Amino acid sequence: MIKESPQYFEEVLNILNKYLEAKSLRKTSERNTILEEIYKRNDHFDADTLYFDINQKKFNLSRATIYNTLELFLDCGLVKRHQFGKNIAVYEKSFGYKQHDHLICINCKKVLEFCDPRIQQIKQTTGEILSFKIKHHSLHLYGECLNPDCQEKIK
Repeated sequence: MIKESPQYFEEVLNILNKYLEAKSLRKTSERNTILEEIYKRNDHFDADTLYFDINQKKFNLSRATIYNTLELFLDCGLVKRHQFGKNIAVYEKSFGYKQHDHLICINCKKVLEFCDPRIQQIKQTTGEILSFKIKHHSLHLYGECLNPDCQEKIK
């Protein structure tokens, strides 16, 4: 993860603007608003949560705008989409963030991120053995967190 500075969001916005120019798409205040809201977050979120949070701030954007804009941000590499065992896709900002993996509590749905360099070694070794160039990976481990509040709900 990188330290988020005032220049950080400017760099993110610059990536979006270059992408929009390359695809001959319009630069809109709605896209900028959604991007800014995403990059203020430090969590995994679904499209409806993003929609609710933005509209709580009186921006009045439609769900379709949110969903379409998330797809655009996926295409230009500014967000990642995950499916954590539910039917709902969740997203997270991705610019400047190292590859990481996830622990998901099957009870309270809490998502924890971790990075273990041994996973990178496994990828490299496996790719070499099987003559396969691995571009990226996704590892989701499901279990029960030991948070007392979560454990109390189980009882």
